[in-house]
Amino acid sequence: MDSLDLLLGGLGAALTPENLLYAAIGVILGTFVGVLPGIGPAMAVALLLPVTFGLGATQSFIMFAGIYYGGMYGGSTTSILLNTPGESSSVMTAIEGNKMAKKGRAAQALATAAIGSFIAGTIGTLLVAFFAPALADIGVEIGAPSYFAIVVLAMVLVTSVLGDSKLRGFISLFLGLTIGLVGLDLNTGQARLSFDQPLLADRLDIVVVAVGIFALGEALWVAAHLRRKPLAVIPVGQPWMGKDDWRRSWKPWLRGTALGFPFGAVPAGGAETPTFLSYVLERKLAKGKEFGEGAIEGVAGPEAANNASAAGTFVPLLAMGIPVTATSAVMLAAFTSYGIQPGPQLMSTESDLVWTLLASLLIGNALLLVLNLPLAPLWAKLLMIPRPQLYAGILFFASLGAYAANLQSFDVFLLLVFGLLGLVMRRFGLPVLPLILGVILGPLGETRFREALTISGGEVSGLFNEVLAVVLYAIAVLAIVAPFIIGAVRRRNPTKQEVSP
Repeated sequence: MDSLDLLLGGLGAALTPENLLYAAIGVILGTFVGVLPGIGPAMAVALLLPVTFGLGATQSFIMFAGIYYGGMYGGSTTSILLNTPGESSSVMTAIEGNKMAKKGRAAQALATAAIGSFIAGTIGTLLVAFFAPALADIGVEIGAPSYFAIVVLAMVLVTSVLGDSKLRGFISLFLGLTIGLVGLDLNTGQARLSFDQPLLADRLDIVVVAVGIFALGEALWVAAHLRRKPLAVIPVGQPWMGKDDWRRSWKPWLRGTALGFPFGAVPAGGAETPTFLSYVLERKLAKGKEFGEGAIEGVAGPEAANNASAAGTFVPLLAMGIPVTATSAVMLAAFTSYGIQPGPQLMSTESDLVWTLLASLLIGNALLLVLNLPLAPLWAKLLMIPRPQLYAGILFFASLGAYAANLQSFDVFLLLVFGLLGLVMRRFGLPVLPLILGVILGPLGETRFREALTISGGEVSGLFNEVLAVVLYAIAVLAIVAPFIIGAVRRRNPTKQEVSP
């Protein structure tokens, strides 16, 4: 009951007119920057840090949390409407969400994203409030072998279900892993794949890679086919979900929440991995029905996982001082600038700040729902903008986002390189999502891999000395081998339908 009393006290503090104003500003700014390709919540928080130095710590973090959640939802908007994720954690939403939009169901896709975000974010925030200490203990106990196994499993599961060819999926994955190697080796300090270019000494910014592959690649692909395909106005559906949409969405919302929160809380790589796994799960449960043609489950599950993971990241940030995502890393820097050290003692030394912040997350979720559901038809009207003007705007904001990442014109050149790579991949049927997965999870997997080997003195057995790791490896092997076994069995014992003329 102590946690409940503290949360109610935080709600009382967060519901003051001043704090409500900061929460609303954060949500609106977050949604806006999430909608713009390449400009995500991490960049918005970083840019606002100097502006908020005149504010109190509580007001600043209320605004930052609103930007975080708003950015998560805003990223889904461009995924659904333009097939251009504003955030790397929204890439899975683009698969089914954009297909729904092209079938005239853009508003329904936006509605299930908004409602799923609200449900997952609310549940996730409550879990943070009531179970943060216990979940932090679990996160500390998980070792490097299990983290590496999680990364391997995510790569295998996602790559094996995307596209018509598993070979093309794994080619795309290894391209992403190769891109993830660019930069200085963190152990030896040697440059890798930098081609004697000093600006490539740091690892490539994921914003530049993702925006280049998705936004610029998509724009170039559309431009290459504009003369072949006439412009068409896509019909927009009703801005609410029908009974069938509710029936098909509520279970993915809950499953996505159950997947997303632990990945943010333990921590295991941020929101990207659970959104990938949520899509895989929903596709398996639906047995492929409608998937690839605009299945609402493929929007509901990943969006819920996205926001549940966003809530979960506050567990390691507040309880252990460990940032899981770029945004939480910037927020950690903000804590430090205020002389606050996140960690096990934070909830006792800064109790008012912590509980007001958690309460503001609940309020921010409600504000997101209130603001974005009525605006669903307005967002959907973006589809009616002529493609030349629309993609010109995307290119402008993509270039702005790439330049703003490090204030280096070289990043704009890299954006063009990755845009051309995205165009080539579309031309030869290589799925782009495994590449992004490899870039995001490759460095994390490498770090955990080396940690496991260092602990074991270089023995390969160090990768298998945890039960959880062995279980995850077994699932990964099964995911690769099972389709071949099932195919062989079917060829040997054809069903009646297969042998009937």
